[in-house]
Amino acid sequence: MASRSRPPARGLSKWQRAGEQERPLRFAGTPDVTEHHADGAWMVRRISGATSTKDYTCPGCSSRIRPATPHVVAWPDERPLLGGEAADARRHWHTACWERRSRTGR
Repeated sequence: MASRSRPPARGLSKWQRAGEQERPLRFAGTPDVTEHHADGAWMVRRISGATSTKDYTCPGCSSRIRPATPHVVAWPDERPLLGGEAADARRHWHTACWERRSRTGR
């Protein structure tokens, strides 16, 4: 049998060529929106299944959010997303759990 050769390696990506410091900060999914609830204002980002690559635990039902599952990320509006406190406050919710939370006023 003839040996198969590997395809040639691709060159550097445009981000590697440009340098990490020039890479724009972008998030996949919909833009962040502010939602107001009984417990305050929340920044909400809807994540598409294509960009979801990790397991998370939904605080609404304590069940697993599997990779490739569309879901919601929410954090208190008064904390900037990239600050250390916001990372601790940020939670991944099943979309249905977040919508149920909105209806029940929790």
